Order: sequence, then structure tokens, then C-alpha cells
Amino acid sequence: MKPITLTQYLIEQQRLGGHVTSELRLLIQTVAQACIAIGHAVNRGALAGVLGGAGSDNVQGEAQKKLDVISNDILIEANEWGGHLAAMVSEEMEHPHLMPAGYPTGPYLLLVDPLDGSSNIDVNVSIGTIFSVLPCPAAGAPVTAASFLQPGSNQVAAGFAVYGPSTMLVLTVGNGTVSFTLDRDMGTFVLTAPAVKINEDTGEFAINMSNQRHWTAPIRRYIDDCLAGKTGPRGKDFNMRWVASMVADVYRIISRGGIFMYPADQRYKEGRLRLMYEANPMAMVIEQAGGAATDGVRRILDIEPSALHQRIGVVLGSKNEVAQVAQYHQ
Repeated sequence: MKPITLTQYLIEQQRLGGHVTSELRLLIQTVAQACIAIGHAVNRGALAGVLGGAGSDNVQGEAQKKLDVISNDILIEANEWGGHLAAMVSEEMEHPHLMPAGYPTGPYLLLVDPLDGSSNIDVNVSIGTIFSVLPCPAAGAPVTAASFLQPGSNQVAAGFAVYGPSTMLVLTVGNGTVSFTLDRDMGTFVLTAPAVKINEDTGEFAINMSNQRHWTAPIRRYIDDCLAGKTGPRGKDFNMRWVASMVADVYRIISRGGIFMYPADQRYKEGRLRLMYEANPMAMVIEQAGGAATDGVRRILDIEPSALHQRIGVVLGSKNEVAQVAQYHQ
């Protein structure tokens, strides 16, 4: 069977109707090409002199890696001139980046985490890029930070790339979740999982156990019951996995089921992950694959954002297990 490329897939989605326009197709293709370039820089590593710290902090006060800055620049430069974008925001920038004067603008807003899991860069563990696409609320009107403050249910596309043994692209345009693998010979992404479905039940969870002392009582009880195994209240054994790279942990979940947890706790009372460019796109990907995503109780995609860099607790993955966590909170 002839391979289906990302471009072919998007053209077919455009023909089927829905909300995939020519501008959205071009935007996703541009982001995908930027991910290929980022993946190439990641693969080159020390050979390209891109490992180590950048000597600067991002807007959240976190130390930036060289590849954080490089990835952010690649995404900006790729999207500035195409005419499909009104503005973009990033984990690495305090304010929205508007398209330069003289360039055409389009009907979409792009939100990105240019290099998720960057603490793993120097130890050669899978990292990636997360992206979200929102409609620009008022065509022709000035774009401000408030333009981006839309619930995740407004997203028209979302996805992430994983730079691992294979470079993968996971995507949803609101018609299910699909997965592509980079064919390095062709230089393009090829569809390899046309209908991603997450198992409703699981015996595997991902959480940072070093934060146990900070957890709230419901999360502590849930994990204790999982660890009790067959002789405990859950009546089955659980495995724990934790890569400390959200893209890698979520990719594992869409591949074989599981639950990923980075909950709000006594230290990070609002949560640790960013709602707009981490939680929302991952929630859309997971839901479109038959899973669920909450902050522990509330559906993430229903949450009204109040700030560009707002943080939130995240519980996502196999639907029935996410519901179990909500029950512990009740």
C-alpha cells in the first residue's frame, strides 16, 4: 500500500469538510517542517554544539537550554512569513509574538512548547514539541494576550512531536487522533497509525514519586491503593513509569494505555504544567483518541484561562482510570 504523507492526509481532511482550511493545512505543514528541523538539531547534539545551558531564564524563571532557544527561533522563523498566522505564543516568550509588519497575516493563533522535557536534553532521553492552534477571535483586529485566552474546546488542531529513536508526529484536527513517523529518506512524515485508540482500562501510571511529600490526600490515597496491588482495594497490580518528559509519557499512553499525572499539590497549588500550550493540546489529543483529561476533577478543555502562562494540574490517559482519580477527590 502506498504510504500516505502528512500533506496528503491534510488535503483529504480538507476535502471532507469540517474546519480544515487551506490556511490551517499550511500552518500544520509549517509546524511539522519546523519539528523536522528541531529534530535534526536534537539528533546532532554535541556535534552541533547545542547541548548545555543558554545562560538565560524563560518567563517562568526556569533556566533555558541552548536547544530551548534554538527551537523557539526555528518555530518563529518558520511561521512568520506564510500568511496563515496572526500571532503566536511560546513557553519561552512573555508576550505574544506578532507577525512582522509587511507580512500577510492569517486567521489562526499558534501556541507552542518548543522543546518539552528539556531537562533530558543532555542525557539523550526523548524530548519533543507541543503545539495548539486556536482561531483568531477577530479578523483584522489587533491581537493581544487576551486573544489567546480561549478554552481548549476552541482548538482547531493540536499535536506534538517526539524526538526519540524515531521522530514521531501525533496530530488531531478534531477528527480522531493519528500518528506519523518521519521518513528520513523522503524528508516527510508518513501516516503509520491512522486511528489511535487508548485502552479504557490500564494497570500503569506515570507520576513523579519524588513529589510524594507534597501531594494532596486524594492523590496520596490513589497512589497508595495502586501500589497495594492485588491484595489492595484496586485488586490488581500496577506498574509505574516516569520519563520526566511529557511528550514521551503521553506517547507511551497513546501507544499502550496508561495514566499520566502531574497534579496540583501543596507546593504547586495551581499545578505545574501550563494550561495553554501543554495541558490543552495534550487533552485534545487524548480525548480524540478516546481517553480523558482533567485537572483531577474538571475536564481540562472546559477550563476558561485567565493568563497566557497559567499553570494547572493534569491527569490524563485511559478514560476509566482518570475517572477513578476523580472519585478519590470526591
